[in-house]
Amino acid sequence: MPRLTVNGQVRDVEVDPDTPLLWVIREQLGLTGTKFGCGIAMCGACTVHIDGVPTRSCALPVSGVDAAQKIVTIEGLSPDGSHPVQRAWLALDVPQCGYCQSGMIMAAAGLLEQNPKPSDADINSEITNICRCGTYNKVRAAIHLAADGGGKAG
Repeated sequence: MPRLTVNGQVRDVEVDPDTPLLWVIREQLGLTGTKFGCGIAMCGACTVHIDGVPTRSCALPVSGVDAAQKIVTIEGLSPDGSHPVQRAWLALDVPQCGYCQSGMIMAAAGLLEQNPKPSDADINSEITNICRCGTYNKVRAAIHLAADGGGKAG
């Protein structure tokens, strides 16, 4: 039985070891903020952090993660939506349909953890999530706002 550490809680799940982590998060753990988009790790809607690294969970089998690794979903990024990236997203009204946004936020938070002051080129190369609504300019602006402290909890 796989054992996972998700959002600070150790959880045992009864699933086939080949089950994608995305489906374990959504169906067994009930954390539905992480979305299914493409199933081949291209779009980024399923992005979570594993030991702080943005990771596409739809193509990663649950057997590829162990209890010592820390998985963080959008629900675990902050308990009340006060993470600087989430606040910047709200301040700039980034989402349109919103479907891809949890993955975008997780990717952006991971980028800022590694590079606190990214350039446009850094953002373009690191944020490879797909947004069908085309909110890329707002995403870039929100990442800069969060990096500049404009998204910090006040």
